[in-house]
Amino acid sequence: MKYAAVCFLCCMTFAFASAQSQAPLDYNEMADPSPVDSASWNAMPADRLISFGDVDVRYSKRQVPALQQPTTTWKTIAWKNERVHTQFVVASRKKIFQLQVEAGSLTDGKGNNINAANVKTGFVRYVMTDELNKDGGGCGFRPDTRAFDSSLVADGIDFIPVKNVTAYSVQPVWLSVKVPANAPAGNYTGTIKVKQYGGEVLQTLSYSVEVKNYTLPDPKDWTFYLDLWQNPFSIARVHGVQCWSDEHFAIMQPYMKSLANAGQKVITVSMIYDPWNEQTEDPFYSMIKWTKKKNGSWTYDYTIFDKWVNFMMAQGINKAINCYSMIPWGLNFKYYDETIGRDTFIIAKAGSPEYNAHWKPMLADFAKHLKEKGWFNKTAIAMDEREMKDMQQAIALIKSVDKNFRVSLAGNYHPEIQQDIDDYCIASAHNFPDDVRKQREKAGMISTYYTCCVEGFPNTFTFSPPAEAAWIGWYAANKNFDGYLRWAYNSWTANPLTDSRFRTWAAGDTYLVYPGPRSSIRFERLIEGIQDNEKIRVLKSTFAKNKDNQKLQQLNAMLAPFEIADIKSKGAAVMLNEGKAALNQF
Repeated sequence: MKYAAVCFLCCMTFAFASAQSQAPLDYNEMADPSPVDSASWNAMPADRLISFGDVDVRYSKRQVPALQQPTTTWKTIAWKNERVHTQFVVASRKKIFQLQVEAGSLTDGKGNNINAANVKTGFVRYVMTDELNKDGGGCGFRPDTRAFDSSLVADGIDFIPVKNVTAYSVQPVWLSVKVPANAPAGNYTGTIKVKQYGGEVLQTLSYSVEVKNYTLPDPKDWTFYLDLWQNPFSIARVHGVQCWSDEHFAIMQPYMKSLANAGQKVITVSMIYDPWNEQTEDPFYSMIKWTKKKNGSWTYDYTIFDKWVNFMMAQGINKAINCYSMIPWGLNFKYYDETIGRDTFIIAKAGSPEYNAHWKPMLADFAKHLKEKGWFNKTAIAMDEREMKDMQQAIALIKSVDKNFRVSLAGNYHPEIQQDIDDYCIASAHNFPDDVRKQREKAGMISTYYTCCVEGFPNTFTFSPPAEAAWIGWYAANKNFDGYLRWAYNSWTANPLTDSRFRTWAAGDTYLVYPGPRSSIRFERLIEGIQDNEKIRVLKSTFAKNKDNQKLQQLNAMLAPFEIADIKSKGAAVMLNEGKAALNQF
C-alpha cells in the first residue's frame, strides 16, 4: 500500500459536497432501468391508487402494486413505549404535484390520546442495487456493474415534507407510530390524509393500534447488545466538512442519537490507520496519533480519541469502546517518525519481535490513559475475522501488559480462545455450545453473532427481503445470543443516496442509513426485531418469576422455527408473521 502524507487532525474532504448539504432537501433518483409496465397501468380502474400495502414488500417504482385487495384501513398491536410501522402506496397514471401527508392524533374514545407528534411519515426513496453472486453470497470484487443485474429498489425513508410524483410511478410512504410509555391500554384510532398541492385531499386512510398492557423498556435499557460500526470519516466526506471540527460533531449528532435510540451499545474506534485495508470508500484514520521520538521512545496523543468517546457517550452510547485493530488486514502499522519528519509504517506479523516492540509500549500507555479517564473496564482491544494463531499471539501480548484488558473478536468460533474473549461475536453459521454460552453469561461475557457479505440469507442488503432485518432479532432470541453485529452503520458509497452498489460486496452491505440522516426500511425493520427480542426477554422474565412453565414452553416453541436452514425455503416474512401472531397472544 502506498501512503500519502496526511494530517492527523483532519480527514479528506472533497470539493464537491453532498446533495443534502448544498442543494434543496429533495434529490433526483437514478433512472429506473426497468421499463414502465404498461399492462399493469392500463388495468388500473382509475388514474390513482392509494392503499395500505405490505411492510414486507419493496414496491416497484414502475409497476402498479400487486395488492390482493386495496384497503384504506390498517390494524396493528403494540406494547406501551413500542414503535410500530407499516407503509402505504400511492400509484398514479398522472403527475401529482407536491404530494404531502397529514397525520392526526389517535384516540381511544375515552379521553386518552396518542399525540400526532408520535406519528411520523416519510417518503420511501428508490436506490440502485444489484444482486447476489452466482454462488449465492455477496462477497468479492465488483469492478464491472454490468456483470450484475442492477435494479431500482425502495429502501431509504426521507424526511422531506412534500414530494412530486411523476406519471406512471409508485410512491410508497412509511408510517410509524410511537406509543407513549404512559398510554393506557386500549384501542386507538386515527387517520392519515394524503394531499396534493393546494390542499386537495386525495385519500383518507384510517388505522388503529391496540395497545396491550405491557411496557417496553426505553432503548437505553434494552439488554440486546447491538453493535453497528460507525464511520465518522464518511460523514465528513459526504457533508463536506472538516473532520473533527465543531461542525463535524454537530452534523454527526442526529446520526448517533438515532443509533442510540436503536439500542446501540458500542463505540467504534480506529486506534490505527486503516485497520480494514481500504475496504471502504472513506479510509478510517487513526484516532490516536502515534509518534516515534528521535531517541526511539514513543508518545501517543489521545486528543481525538477522547473527543470521539466523550461525544458518543453524550449521545447515550456508553456500554463499550471497541478499538480496532491489533491485527489489521494488511498487517501494516502507520506512525509519525520524528527522525525522518514524516509518516511511515512497519509491516509486522502478530507474535514477531517487531510486532511486540511496536505494541507493548502503546498498550501500557493506553491502559494508563483509559484508567485515568475511567474507561478501562469498558474498553476492548478488538479484532475481526483473524486467524486463531494470530489471536493467541495478540491475546498473550495484551494480557502480559495488563491481565484485565478486555478483548473483542468478531469471527469464527474457536473453543481454544473463547475464555479469553470478553466480547465474542461469531459468524451466523456458528453457534456457542450451550454450556459455553451459559458459562460466558455467568462470567459477564458478551456472546453475539453477525452477518456480513458471506450470507445470502438472512441479510440487510438493499435487495434483501425487508423481513430478514427483523428476523435477525428473533434468531438471536432462539439461540440465546446477547445481540447482533453488522460491520457498517454508515460506511457510505460514493453516492449513497442514489446508488448503494460498491466495488466489493453486494449492494447495501456498507451502510444501513442514508445521509441526512435518513432512515431506511432495513434499519426500521432491524429495530423492529430488536424490540421483539426485548419483548420476548420481558415475557420470559415475567413467566419465570411467576413460575409459569406452560407459557415459558409456549415461548420456546414459538422461537424454535427460527433457524437459518429454513429461512430461504420458508421465507423470513412468513416465519416472522407467524411468530408475531403467537407473540401477540401473550
